[in-house]
Order: sequence, then structure tokens, then C-alpha cells
Amino acid sequence: MQNKWKETDATRFRDKPLHLADRGTSNQNSFNPRFRVNQMIDENSFAAFVRGVDRLNEWVGRTASWLSLALVLTTFSVAILRYGFGLGWIWLQELYVWMHGTIIMTAAAYTMLHDGHVRVDILYRTASARFRAWVNLIGTIGLLLPMLGAVWWVAWPYVLLSWHRLEVSREAGGMHGLYLFKTTLLIFCILMALQAIALIIRSILILINKTDPDTVLDAGPMGV
Repeated sequence: MQNKWKETDATRFRDKPLHLADRGTSNQNSFNPRFRVNQMIDENSFAAFVRGVDRLNEWVGRTASWLSLALVLTTFSVAILRYGFGLGWIWLQELYVWMHGTIIMTAAAYTMLHDGHVRVDILYRTASARFRAWVNLIGTIGLLLPMLGAVWWVAWPYVLLSWHRLEVSREAGGMHGLYLFKTTLLIFCILMALQAIALIIRSILILINKTDPDTVLDAGPMGV
């Protein structure tokens, strides 16, 4: 009788269809504490990466925002000196142009982090979190990352040549270090790519867990 029970128990899963056997294994794993801990560790790792990128671009954006004040003061000074005292310097006029470009290049990812870029849509704002996650996932992979790759492909030799020449302004009396200003093109690609990857991970976590990854790190090791 005992041998017959062992034989029946051994052949029960052998004769079961494959998809049912996998389902049983999946259900067993779902109730396995070790499986849940490992799953939470993976989620915590991805969520920690997203938060790290968010903090980086938050800091870069807030730091670059101070250039806005310097930009306004410089532009005001140029106008006062030119029209009030008849004075002007090429380097000072280029300075606020460079600051303007630096703000745009370095703070673009910060703007993306806060969803501040222009969206031409009808359904996105009022749609569910899962719908927005799908839109962000498809748009980032299909549009944003290829665009960043194309910009990097064109900008890399352009910036590299500028560094090789230690390029300066073409204008007499202009700013030195033009190669540094051109490097913001690559910084733009790097920061935007990091934020794009973070958005992809955030969207996937929302689609899997139906929760924002920011709430994953707030949970304990068992998600409670």
C-alpha cells in the first residue's frame, strides 16, 4: 500500500500537463517567503536606481536654476553698459548666451523628471496610471532613446574635435573654453538617457505592481 502511494504521488506531476505543473510551481513560489524576499530585493534595487537618478537630476536642475539669476543679471548689465554708458564687450555678450544654452542642456532631464516638457495629447492627463505607464514605456523606448542616440552620434566627434583643438570663440575678444560649452551636448544626452531608463523602470514597476516605485522602498523586506 505504501509503495502504491509513492508511485501515485511520483506520477501525479509527471502526467500533469506542463502549463499546470508550471502554475503549481508558480503558486508554491508565491507563498515561499524566500521567493518573496528575493523578489522584493530585485524591486528594491530597481527602485533605488530610479530614486538615485531622480536625486541626481533634481540636484543638477536646482543647481542650473541659479544660472537663471546670473543670466538675468548679466543681460541687465549688458543693456545698462551698452545703452547707458556706451560700453560693451564681446565676451560679456557671449556669456549670457552660453549660460542660456547650459541651462537648457543640463536642466532638460530635470524638466523631464517633473513632467514639464510640452505634451500634445488628449487622453494622457486623465488616463489611468497603467495607461500612462504604457505611453511612457513605448514613447521612451521608441522615440526618446533613438533620438538621444542620434544626438550622441553626431555630437561625439563634434565635441571631441573641439577638445582636441581647445576651441575658443571665433569672435575677437570672445569667450575662451568653447569646448566646455559644447560638452553640454554630451551631458544632455547622458542625463536624459539616465532619466529615460529610470522612466522605463518606473513604468515597468507600475505595470507589474500597479504601484509607483517610490513606494517600494518605503515598504519592508516583505512589502509590508
